[in-house]
Amino acid sequence: MGEEKNKSFQLSCPAPLSGHATIQLAHGSGGKLTGELIQSLFLKYFDNELLRPLEDQARLTLAGTRLAFTTDSYVVDPIFFPGGDIGELAVNGTINDLCMCGARPLYLSAGLIIEEGLAVSDLERIIHSMSRAAANSNVVIVTGDTKVVDRGKADRIFINTAGIGLIEHDYCFSAAGLRAGDKILVSGNIASHGIAIIAQREDLGLQTPIASDTASLLPLVNSLVTTYGAGIHAMRDATRGGIAAILNEFAASSQVAIRISEAAIPIAPPVAAACELLGFDPLHVANEGVMVVAVSPEFADTALEQMRRHPLGENASLLASVESCDRAVVTLRTRFGTERFVDLPVGEQLPRIC
Repeated sequence: MGEEKNKSFQLSCPAPLSGHATIQLAHGSGGKLTGELIQSLFLKYFDNELLRPLEDQARLTLAGTRLAFTTDSYVVDPIFFPGGDIGELAVNGTINDLCMCGARPLYLSAGLIIEEGLAVSDLERIIHSMSRAAANSNVVIVTGDTKVVDRGKADRIFINTAGIGLIEHDYCFSAAGLRAGDKILVSGNIASHGIAIIAQREDLGLQTPIASDTASLLPLVNSLVTTYGAGIHAMRDATRGGIAAILNEFAASSQVAIRISEAAIPIAPPVAAACELLGFDPLHVANEGVMVVAVSPEFADTALEQMRRHPLGENASLLASVESCDRAVVTLRTRFGTERFVDLPVGEQLPRIC
């Protein structure tokens, strides 16, 4: 039994090459292949001025009102995990995508694809989690859809959520908005969600249990936007692809260099130990309640202190600095004084984490 389990447990897939004739797991990783798929296929047919910025939400103006609109799908395995479940994750994830542009989330839709055989008690538990998470952020789920597929045609339940929010300010937070001299803050300990999922899925029996960090970041975002406004240049929640994916996107979009200090990376000791044991780079591991914020240098220290006073930001850190450069790059200065490149993840080390 143990031998069979070890055979089925694969920590990572081989680094895939470009030019596949079929879709690979890594196309959904938030890394290099995801970017290639978007650029070579989706933008080829869907390209328009609202989609082209490739932010986590589209920003629309209707009858003089600024709105944010986003959608996301959740296929996490397992559907229940320490710290949350697929329902809470779906609602919080969509709320976070809306509030990263400073929008006030208002309304969500919920589409459920349910596999025949799912226990009604499990479905009720998930729906209850969704209801609770929406209420906690003063968001209303106003429309939805349910489909049931044959046994074996899905994996218990998949959820799609879409959301609309109101942008009540004139600021523009964007991956293309970074400037030389900016400081990059991270709101809390990284990599907890991805490690919680893999530990639960593979029954790793870690000595110290690790819980997902899934949470609505709306209160923390509201606090920062209200105080600093134009001093904020970019915000992103670091989900698929982790911190590395976000910082590489910032660097490429703004054509800057980003220098990370390894000593400043906030990570809980049990999570760091698990990453070392499994051979994972914590910067590539997904989070569901952590955001990255680029701010003007004059606001960095006070914004950091304000984040640390909030329950969602008590482990916040000044992670990196932004510099001008000839080519966009993200590097990390190690504790030993050496420097290495931090690239986008290439393969899919943790499938089905959200």
